[in-house]
Amino acid sequence: MVLLNWGYKMNSQSILILYILLFILEFLISWFLSILNLNNILKNRKKVPVLFQQSFDREKYSTTVSYNLDKGRLALVSEFVSAVFLMIIILSGFLGTVDSWMQNYLNDGYVFNIIYIFLISMIFSLISLPFSLYSQFYIEEFYGFNNLSVRTYLLDMLKGAIISLVFMVPLLLGLFYFMDKTGSFWWLYASLFIAAFQLLIMVIYPVAIAPLFNKFTPLEEGELKDRLLGLAEKTGFKTNGIFLMDGSRRSSHSNAYFTGLAKAKRIILFDTLVDSLSVSELEAVLAHEIGHYKKKHIQKGLLSSILIMTAGLFMVELLMNWTALYEAFSFTRQGYHAILIILSICLTPLSFFLSPVSNSRSRKHEYQADRFSHDVTGSSAAMIGALLKLGHDNMSNLTPHKAYSFFHYSHPALAERLAALEDLDKE
Repeated sequence: MVLLNWGYKMNSQSILILYILLFILEFLISWFLSILNLNNILKNRKKVPVLFQQSFDREKYSTTVSYNLDKGRLALVSEFVSAVFLMIIILSGFLGTVDSWMQNYLNDGYVFNIIYIFLISMIFSLISLPFSLYSQFYIEEFYGFNNLSVRTYLLDMLKGAIISLVFMVPLLLGLFYFMDKTGSFWWLYASLFIAAFQLLIMVIYPVAIAPLFNKFTPLEEGELKDRLLGLAEKTGFKTNGIFLMDGSRRSSHSNAYFTGLAKAKRIILFDTLVDSLSVSELEAVLAHEIGHYKKKHIQKGLLSSILIMTAGLFMVELLMNWTALYEAFSFTRQGYHAILIILSICLTPLSFFLSPVSNSRSRKHEYQADRFSHDVTGSSAAMIGALLKLGHDNMSNLTPHKAYSFFHYSHPALAERLAALEDLDKE
């Protein structure tokens, strides 16, 4: 509270300068880590790492290196342009200008707030569009991953925008209602409401949202289905079925996951994954995914996100009447739309500096899920084989810089993960 009281004494100029300094610090550290990572890839480009010499021939490794260098260089440019764009938005007073302009056409109220937030969100997302297009239709296309047409890409964007709006409207209406009607503890009630909303989305996503983008068909009868259902029964994992997703329609990358809640959980396998892995390897991958559920990683992740969200809403309550904060970002008045946009911008540097904490926890969960897969299948061999094939087919970065992976990787680097699996067999 002492820090908060000190903050309230700051004027708008001091607030803006503090934010810019934090933003520049974040940008420089992020760029430095990215350059370290690119240099590490370049340093190791001439020789296939010993651990991968049985899986990658010289030509495939050279292509993998080029792919990761191209993606990394594009990310550097994208990050720089996004940073410049954000600074222009803030220093030009654009946020306040849009607010004033909208007042000429709309009355204040919930509708005004929702339209403003959606409009600003769309403007920020559009800056990344050229880089997304270049990545999809040049880099991914060049390396054989892209199976999307421009038409499908644009349709996906349109569907995504519509779905975002459909869910954003009731979510924000509920939030504004609690802010208006439930007193100084509105942030607590709003957190419970948003948590319930998130659970609802998890229930309806596999049956109503995901099919808008991909086709899901029940896995055909045969050895694979029998083995996977047997594994689910053996581990006490209740599922509503195993489904094959036409991931190859959009990309040659492969993956597997489960979605839904309680008995409505679905096991989803990309068709590219089924084509690439053996039955025993697919069984090991599914055991890994079930391990996340059995170790309650999903529940822990939900609880963590709810706590973070609650803390964020509490900050809204503390800062909502701080006039200098609005002035720092060129708003001439207070408002729900303004404080939510301001905090979403201001919390970005904070989330960057906290990302190693969440990513470290995520990597720990991956190791635990790998151990579960090892214990259930009786060996690490199938999981090692699956990871090597996935790394090969997806052209994973085999030599990330440790500082970069520490900050950015939610999964352990492939070499570290393979070493941990081999240690499990030695035990």
